[in-house]
Amino acid sequence: MRSDLQVQNCKGLSLECSWWKPKNPQLMGQSAWPCVVCLHGNSSCRLEALQHVRLVLMRGITVFAFDFAGCGQSEGDHITLGYNERDDVQEVIKYLRQTEEVSTIALWGRSMGAATALLHGHRDPSIAALILDSPFASLEMVVRELIDRMPIRCKLGFMVNTAMGMVRRSVRKRTGMDILKLKPIENVHTCFIPSLFIAGVNDELIDPHHTHDIYEAYAGDKNIVMIEGDHNSQRPQYLADGISIFLYERLCLPAGLPGELPPTNISGMLPAAMLPYQQDDVEITPGISGQRSSSELAVQEAILMSLMSPADTAM
Repeated sequence: MRSDLQVQNCKGLSLECSWWKPKNPQLMGQSAWPCVVCLHGNSSCRLEALQHVRLVLMRGITVFAFDFAGCGQSEGDHITLGYNERDDVQEVIKYLRQTEEVSTIALWGRSMGAATALLHGHRDPSIAALILDSPFASLEMVVRELIDRMPIRCKLGFMVNTAMGMVRRSVRKRTGMDILKLKPIENVHTCFIPSLFIAGVNDELIDPHHTHDIYEAYAGDKNIVMIEGDHNSQRPQYLADGISIFLYERLCLPAGLPGELPPTNISGMLPAAMLPYQQDDVEITPGISGQRSSSELAVQEAILMSLMSPADTAM
């Protein structure tokens, strides 16, 4: 069942939120449930979370999504690609804790949302897991790389620096953010939250090296998965299987959720467009077992093995 609500951020702006939970949680003997908080990308909104709802609910985990300030239906006029959005995340997590309906919490971010999760993660060790899809290491680096790829014959260094200076002053005047200081990689050496990094090998908006650089500097338990596709490509089904196990081990087991690990063949579900869905309801329908190529199965097996703990792999 989906419920809509508002959370006020530290600047007094109202953030529009949605929370998906089991219909009758009292029948399942749980007073507090694990929760995945979905953090959307730039030029987007909480609708991104819809693609994750079924996968997450199948593990007995609730889903919380919200529009960052200046996005979707939330109040605000500007976004800052993580600089101020990290404070939105802080207020959302504070709200969830105060409800006493949440046990463990994970952040699942894409692009700007992944950068925001990193900017908040190092200051909040209570987070149980991070899923980081295509984060950027430095905004200045992203801008310069985009300029380098522009089809302009002559890009003199002083011209690029002048343009960067103009943009920097304009952004600072409007938002108070210094784009040269927006570096999600800066504090990852102090972050110990178990994390799963994801990047598309053909991403031309945020080069995959950003994810690699952050991964190498990251201090906590970590895994990285490189997938075919670009920044906005649909993520493959075998990745969903790996994420499902990752969430179960990092959220459900610490929360004492009963039962063994359910089957990982999430790809057996019917396509999302064929599943029954109502605005205030999410029905999960077990699907028909699908067929996958040997290469897909091999990649899935490699991902699942990488997500297992050292103790598990030694068995």
